[in-house]
Amino acid sequence: MGATGSRLEKALGDQFPEGERYFGLENFGNTCYCNSVLQALYFCVPFREQLLDYYATNKNPGDAEENLLTCLADLFTQINSQKKKTGVIAPKRFVQRVRKQNEVFRGYMHQDAHEFLNFLLNELVDILEKESHAVKTSTETSPPSEKIANGPKNHEANGVKKEPLVTWVHKNFQGILTNETRCLRCETVTARDETFLDLSLDIEQNSSITSCLKNFSSTETLNAEDKFFCDKCCSLQEAQKRMKIKKPPQVLVIHLKRFKYMENLGRYKKLSYRVVFPLELKLSNTTEDNDSEYSLFAVVVHVGSGPNHGHYVSLVKSHNHWLFFDDENVEIIDESAVQTFFGSAQEYSSNTDHGYILFYESLAVNCQN
Repeated sequence: MGATGSRLEKALGDQFPEGERYFGLENFGNTCYCNSVLQALYFCVPFREQLLDYYATNKNPGDAEENLLTCLADLFTQINSQKKKTGVIAPKRFVQRVRKQNEVFRGYMHQDAHEFLNFLLNELVDILEKESHAVKTSTETSPPSEKIANGPKNHEANGVKKEPLVTWVHKNFQGILTNETRCLRCETVTARDETFLDLSLDIEQNSSITSCLKNFSSTETLNAEDKFFCDKCCSLQEAQKRMKIKKPPQVLVIHLKRFKYMENLGRYKKLSYRVVFPLELKLSNTTEDNDSEYSLFAVVVHVGSGPNHGHYVSLVKSHNHWLFFDDENVEIIDESAVQTFFGSAQEYSSNTDHGYILFYESLAVNCQN
């Protein structure tokens, strides 16, 4: 990457951002799915800063057990503290840890970047929750007379369960969906909330993220065999159901469902559909009246015609420059090049580079410098 690195430095010249590092990641046979997601997460600045803080406050416990969080924090710190502005880093310890932790990623088959992102974020949450619980347990030094047979009594106050722990991973990526069901007989609305770290959207040919989000929140009628049990009517009734975003996340991750199981083929097929994703997104399918505004800062791209083979690269916006990360190689690209990754308007096209995972940051809390 020496030549590529120096080319990148020359291209940016005196516009090279102060203190920023642009490093490619070595590929260990089939780890492009991992590299592309890591670059997107590294340039999610609040996530990176919290991870670096975590490393700084947890780097010296001699008996601390290595886990996915410590390996990721170590990797991000390694990139951030490089003397050179550009270069290549081998994320060997991190990849070894991923493979040790999850057998799905052990082989040398083509892996799914979205599956990896889901695994990684959920694993980080689990580790942070366990650490928080361990700290709480060690600080609970109530005298024996206050302890009760069925465990500590501070788990509930007046019969109300404590709120689940909200980690800094949640603060960045977690949103809340509300599933509203309206009984068509008595008009009673039943709402059920659920959290999400990303939204998986069905896609159609020649569509846009906005139309995919509208379809995601469209009203569905439950009738015939799908009737809804209404608690007020105490019977099965026809109803209308829709999903809306109750609390938009700080970082909105959108997964385009490009791999679809085809019954007639008996296998998965890649949908190369052209789906326009804007640089600025207004989220209108929320329960609030005002639209939430977002700005695109990273795209994980799947390159290839099928689900079981291909390659992953990422596009990243950093300090108003767009960069293209392809494992070890990093280059600057023009903003207009982003639209070449929307997909193909025709089914059979020579262009197989399609946006797969989109990362948007909330403009309310602008996380990019």
